[in-house]
Amino acid sequence: MTIARRMLPLTAALVAILVQPFSAAFACTRVLWNENRLGVFVGRTMDFPVSTEPVITVLPRGIAHDGGTFAGQRIESNNPARWVSKYGSIVTSVYGAGTADGVNEKGVAMHLLYFIPTDFGVRDVKKPGLQAALWGQFVLDNAASVEESLALLDNIQPLMVDHEGIKATVHLAIEDATGDSAIIEYIPGGKKTIYHSRDYRIMTNDPSFDQQLANRAKYNFDNATRQTPIPGNTDAKDRFIRADYYRQWLPEPKNTREAVAAILAIARNVSVPFGAPNREPGSLYNTEYRTAIDLTNRTYYFEFTTAPNVIWTTLSNFDLSEGRPIQVLDPDDINLTGDVTSKFTPDKIGF
Repeated sequence: MTIARRMLPLTAALVAILVQPFSAAFACTRVLWNENRLGVFVGRTMDFPVSTEPVITVLPRGIAHDGGTFAGQRIESNNPARWVSKYGSIVTSVYGAGTADGVNEKGVAMHLLYFIPTDFGVRDVKKPGLQAALWGQFVLDNAASVEESLALLDNIQPLMVDHEGIKATVHLAIEDATGDSAIIEYIPGGKKTIYHSRDYRIMTNDPSFDQQLANRAKYNFDNATRQTPIPGNTDAKDRFIRADYYRQWLPEPKNTREAVAAILAIARNVSVPFGAPNREPGSLYNTEYRTAIDLTNRTYYFEFTTAPNVIWTTLSNFDLSEGRPIQVLDPDDINLTGDVTSKFTPDKIGF
């Protein structure tokens, strides 16, 4: 992207972060609400020790992508995945090299979250190689449902990449406007594991999703009250339990405003406060931003943790026809508030 990077000051705390292995510095939470009668809503947090340089980007149809390049560099020449987008989307980019979060015009949404055990396995050149930062974008560009996403993903192999020492050890969550949901993980040995059910609403980080479900089964929150004890730290297992606990008590929303507020309330509850201890003593991290998506109406909401306002736009506000310009918005502006459709400006794609 042509938007300039935001550099954080090298405070003592930040130096402490940077000397830790980056694999120990990531977190995130995804919460899907598909049980209410109004629509399908999803939210996520991006928890990171330094800026991921997020840019909200509207991509029209007809954008050509090369899954064998990363940050402008060729990383795979032997059968790289190449495609032209069938569907327009709105996404949040990461380091100008890929997509962390977004939704397409068909109501398919995706989220990349950190997953330390990720192992994409030995390269199988019979399958097109797709650098992991474009794993979710591939879904948004080509799929109109979770089912279609899973079928398409059977035919590609994600490739490990790294940005300045930060490896793309990620797992992928997908949901669609019907409320269907899937989580995909590559565990050690390169084994691809798919969890596909509309009941799979919560996702955090490691351990693997089956272990998260087993841990959740230990808790019974029937007849809960304000005295009911729930995990309170920022560990991925604690956030998983806490997010699911509050999700199950969400009241039926009267309107979209209430539904989005409910999703963001849970995202804020499982967010990481500034200065929270990470895995290693002396290492810190926090939530950088939160998003919420109304999949029914294709509306995208974004909230920086260092800004006072929630901003949003609806995908139908943009001309997604092939040949139309890509539109971008740098959300790191304290003056942005409310519907920011008019604040987007043309730009060229950087991933």
